[in-house]
Amino acid sequence: MSGLVFVVAFSLGILTTLLLVPAVKRLAFFAGALDKPNARKVHQVPMPLWGGLGVFFGFLITLGVMLMAFEPLRAALTPRLSQHLMGMLLAGGLIVVVGLVDDRFGMPAKVKLLCQILIGSLMIWFGIRIDYLSLPLLGVVFLEPWQGVLLTLFWIVGITNALNLLDGLDGLLAGVALTTALVFLGVSLLKGQVVVALVMATLAGCALGFLRYNFNPAQIFMGDTGSLFFGIMFAGWSVVGLLKSTATLALIVPVCLMGVPILDTSMAIVRRSLSGRPIFQPDKEHLHHRLLGLGLTQRQVVAVIYFINILFGLAGLALALAVK
Repeated sequence: MSGLVFVVAFSLGILTTLLLVPAVKRLAFFAGALDKPNARKVHQVPMPLWGGLGVFFGFLITLGVMLMAFEPLRAALTPRLSQHLMGMLLAGGLIVVVGLVDDRFGMPAKVKLLCQILIGSLMIWFGIRIDYLSLPLLGVVFLEPWQGVLLTLFWIVGITNALNLLDGLDGLLAGVALTTALVFLGVSLLKGQVVVALVMATLAGCALGFLRYNFNPAQIFMGDTGSLFFGIMFAGWSVVGLLKSTATLALIVPVCLMGVPILDTSMAIVRRSLSGRPIFQPDKEHLHHRLLGLGLTQRQVVAVIYFINILFGLAGLALALAVK
């Protein structure tokens, strides 16, 4: 399939999101979905949330247009992949609803976690599950059904929250999502996973379109609506694509592609556990907070984290090439 198809998906994702976000911004102000400043946050004035709603609808519109316009893409949708796609779209819609409610009214961490577990269980019901792992020295390790369910839920909830926790500076999450999706796109093309590649090209375009309004100084925030959506997309499609491989080191590839959010979240869990605090309790010790503490500006911090994420992504791409 011509690479032009994925360029079109990327470009259409940019365009649709660019057009939708201003309307979403007005809607957020009207509904009172605003992020108000506090001691933990960097911004100084109330900012509209729900930016992720523009990303979500931009994603849906782009994906629908691409599937209608390009017959080879429809042909690549085997019955199993169609089932996975339906499951991911449903999960994406539900997690966006969770984000909308959380952004507007607030939601206890335990309730949000329960929602993520239920949505993850729905994804498993649609066949999005880790059935085996390819590990160095051990080779392919097939999992018992209950083991596959637990590991898949841990992966989905973990990655979703990792992206959610990373969203702390103007343009940070959108840029990380952009670079992650682009490398994910490259790996998917190497593996001949056309549907996953289409999704990643679309997500990358939507992230770049949103970045136009979110880069410092931001006009709108993605909110949990967007961070949870990107998280569930990367978590689910990595199970469908990257983890469906018997190649050695296959497990390490998606970990590298999402290296920055995984590392930042892991450090937060260890830090809070050692200090006796609940692991869901917010703090100002994330990577971006520490870089700000060194005297860097918001733009400099974001650029540094983009660079680190790109390095992780290139490592994942190199591994994918090595184990192809």
